This record gives sequence, C-alpha cells and structure tokens, in this order.
Amino acid sequence: MRMYVALLRAANVGGRGSVAMVVLRTMLGELGFPDARTLLHSGNLVFEGGSKNCAALETLLERETERRLKVRTDYLLRTADEWCSIVANNPFPDEARDDPSHLVVMPLKSTPTKSDVGALVSAIKGRERCRARGRELYLVYPDGIGRSKLTMSLIERTLRTRGTGRNWNTVLKLLAMLQADE
Repeated sequence: MRMYVALLRAANVGGRGSVAMVVLRTMLGELGFPDARTLLHSGNLVFEGGSKNCAALETLLERETERRLKVRTDYLLRTADEWCSIVANNPFPDEARDDPSHLVVMPLKSTPTKSDVGALVSAIKGRERCRARGRELYLVYPDGIGRSKLTMSLIERTLRTRGTGRNWNTVLKLLAMLQADE
C-alpha cells in the first residue's frame, strides 16, 4: 500500500475551517482509509491510500470534507517518497539544524514558473529567503513569521497557485510517522 501525507490548507487557523482531528480520521475511515493518523490539530494526516494518484485523492478529500463536514479547504498530498524527497532536497540545511521553527516548507498545488519565483524573490522586503524545488517552496523567516511581509497571500498571488506551510519540526514529525509504517 502506498503511504500519503495530506495537509489541509488553513484548517484550525484563526477560527476558520475548524475540523476536529477525530472527525477527520473518522471521515477517512469511512472513505476506505481506516488507519489514518493525525499530527497536531492543524490538519496533518498520514494514511494508506492504495495506488491512487495525489490529484485524485485531493479532489476526493476536498469534495467529501465540504459535503460531510461543511468545510471548504484545499488538501495538499504527497506520497511517502515525495515527502522523503522534500526532506532530502532542503536547500537550507543550516537553518533546519539551527532554527527549525523558522524554516517552513510550503507544498503547492502546482509547480510555479521560474519567472513567478523570481517575482516572489524580488518582492521580499525583509531578511526572509525562499527557494522553489518542484511543487515545494522552502522559506526561511529569521525574524519570525508573525510580522513578516512575506505572507501566504503574497506568496500565492505571486506564484499563482495555492499552498500550505509547515515548519521544519512538523515536516520531520510527519517523516517519522511515515517511517514508523515501513
């Protein structure tokens, strides 16, 4: 069975899109993914999904979450192999080691163009840095995310795709969950 990481965009953030993780696990079980596990309370899932591709699973989960839970949200899915590549291809290893809570990986719905990534880099006004690797954007927020002008809306608007961010600590916890199933 193929393992997946599923991330909900903007779930349980700022009082919007509130979804109890037990309800989410139950829904996945009813959809044929009985061993889904969650991490934290912000929409992080690891589950076995057969051989379906990520796009088909994203569509299914988005539709069923809206229908069953009355929550409209995006799902960003990656296979276990893709998640391992996200960790292995991190362009900021020093930050991962020294300041992991300020390193963010943002899985994206689609691969941004080089031109759009260049526009995003040009839009950065602070000390933040970013690098795109395929459908992932790696972001370093040395002064913290809260006051940064490099916001989710700026990133999505500039890259012309949607995504959701997780700090490096969460990325590694999800990797550990995947490896526990091997």
